[in-house]
Amino acid sequence: MSRQGHERRRMPGALLAVVSALALGAGGVAVVAGNASAGQDDDGAGQLTATIDCPDIGTRLTSVPEQAKAEVDEGLAQLDVQVADAYRRLAAGEARGDALLGELRRQRDTTINRLADAVGRSGGRPDELTDLSGCRMKQAPAEDATAGEPASVRKGGPARSDFVSITKVRPNVRTPAPSADASKGTFTSKCGRNENGHFNPDNVIVAPGVSNGAHHMHDYVGNVSTDAFSTNNSLAAAGTTCANGDQSSYYWPVLRLRDGKAERDARAPGGGQDGNVGTILRPKQVTLTFQGSPVGRVTAMPRFLRVITGDAKAFTNGTANANASWSCTGFEDRQLKDKYPICPKGSDVVRTFTFQSCWDGRNTDSANHRTHMAFTDRAGRCPKGFTAVPQLVQRITYGIAPGARFAVDSFPEQLHKPVTDHGDFINVMSPGLMDRAVDCVNSGRSCR
Repeated sequence: MSRQGHERRRMPGALLAVVSALALGAGGVAVVAGNASAGQDDDGAGQLTATIDCPDIGTRLTSVPEQAKAEVDEGLAQLDVQVADAYRRLAAGEARGDALLGELRRQRDTTINRLADAVGRSGGRPDELTDLSGCRMKQAPAEDATAGEPASVRKGGPARSDFVSITKVRPNVRTPAPSADASKGTFTSKCGRNENGHFNPDNVIVAPGVSNGAHHMHDYVGNVSTDAFSTNNSLAAAGTTCANGDQSSYYWPVLRLRDGKAERDARAPGGGQDGNVGTILRPKQVTLTFQGSPVGRVTAMPRFLRVITGDAKAFTNGTANANASWSCTGFEDRQLKDKYPICPKGSDVVRTFTFQSCWDGRNTDSANHRTHMAFTDRAGRCPKGFTAVPQLVQRITYGIAPGARFAVDSFPEQLHKPVTDHGDFINVMSPGLMDRAVDCVNSGRSCR
């Protein structure tokens, strides 16, 4: 699916007005139940906060005609805005309970039906989506605000129970034993640590053409032009921070210290307006490595292949697509999926994104941005109909003092839970560079 040109299709005025209204101050949440006493349990469950849990329509879309894509993308973005706005009103005490959920259901029903109609005009109408308008309240442990943070960010997460000392985690990493035919080489792109300050709250894969489509801030390396309005043509024409000329776009949510300090986006969409507060941490190191298959050779990725790993809504969606991986240097045989690590002195926090490495051989994207790619099975084999491509592993480290509170940026209603961490990749390597990467991987060499 090719995206041509670079038309800056902006959000409709009414939708943009809703986004602009999402002023959570420095990022509020709603405490609907709690323990007023100072004695909080060790697991952090002494305080509870409520969030809103809605079915994720985007993940249910398996086919969207090209003619309907723009309207569908706009509709999905509007659903995210509706949930965020409902969450803001819950946080502000303006509405709660059945009244809030009833109004949200009516809004979602209108948007989902319009989205289904758009698909139906060019193909079969996905009537099953119209049964997914309803949402529910979900409670989670919360914690008092960090010293220096205003009262408006209290209970927003992460909770004490979201952290665990890495020294208390047992080794849990298992890797398939390579066969004699394994492709054991690697190809590494050295793209820096976002020294040029490339940030935005867009997501051109999931919400193309929509400003603040992610509702959280992204860190970028590689392609210097990536934003919501990027196209294949604009990406191919842009510069890169990668030393080998790799124009690919690599991005992930920023990590912040919950230190009570006002970052430059404290009043902006994706930042404070969406509940993402504190000092943005620059990675200490970013490593982007493409590796092989334990059972055979890999083939070239197509240019402009789009891949998402993990799920930004895993706290409410469940963990079917979650792929968060948190650890500490010196302890990377212990990986955490739903906890932040507390690292000992001298050890850095590590985020690792191990991407899907099986491609369907036809599509550079899919309606739900997932089904054109797949993970291998436990033995390292791709599913039937898929072929192995070089597997991207993004490893990002941060120097964080032991015990310091930090959090990944998230959608407001996801409460900064570690399980929502995710990575995004658009392959913009030239065919020649991709062929070189494949040759390095298949021949067992380590190349840069």
